Amino acid sequence: MSADPAARPDLSDLTDLSDLPDLGGWEDLPFFRDRYPAIMERLAAEPGVILPPAEQRLAALQLTPPSSLRVVILGQDPYPTPGHAHGLAFSVAPEVHPLPRSLNNIFKELADDLDIHLNTGDLRGWARQGVLLLNTVLSVPAGEANGHKDLGWQELAHQVLALSSRRPTAYILWGKQAQGLEKHIQPGDHLILKTAHPSPLSARRGFFGSRPFSTVNRWLHSRNQPQIDWNP
Repeated sequence: MSADPAARPDLSDLTDLSDLPDLGGWEDLPFFRDRYPAIMERLAAEPGVILPPAEQRLAALQLTPPSSLRVVILGQDPYPTPGHAHGLAFSVAPEVHPLPRSLNNIFKELADDLDIHLNTGDLRGWARQGVLLLNTVLSVPAGEANGHKDLGWQELAHQVLALSSRRPTAYILWGKQAQGLEKHIQPGDHLILKTAHPSPLSARRGFFGSRPFSTVNRWLHSRNQPQIDWNP
């Protein structure tokens, strides 16, 4: 049975931080004081459908708090197809088929890398192990990719990278947009993987064959940390 919608905080109407959900420490970032209320006001004023649903918009931060974060995978903005996005970069709701093409290519590389074949595109099992799947923009108008790129969401990703890089972390930066944010990663004993984006337009220019999943696990093992179960 689904939860009572009335019991969920309505983030689309949020103009202060009183109803901000528990983000496990991320809520202390200056972004939520300085930028978030204004973005929520802008979203509340839009007449169309906004994706993902408000209660899922911060799901990536809720599932992967700073204390458990070990890996960061950056995306761009949510899938603009209703029913697909649920708050985590690249991930889709478990019932979504066929998979978005970028996610399908990620799964092809996972199969080639570790012989893992996932049954759904729901990546919340990764997030619960400390893999932050963060889009740099956390909302999108239905049917309009990049429609909210000018709202100011990017500052959140900048601050997340700065905070997470206070300790050694693995960063997976797929594509030029994600790689452009490397400057927000503070110097440290990090693993930073940079390849082409898994989009069909670029996957054959360096994404396929990059073996990011086994590379991350080798790095974690070298640091005496538990490896990620990419088939949770």
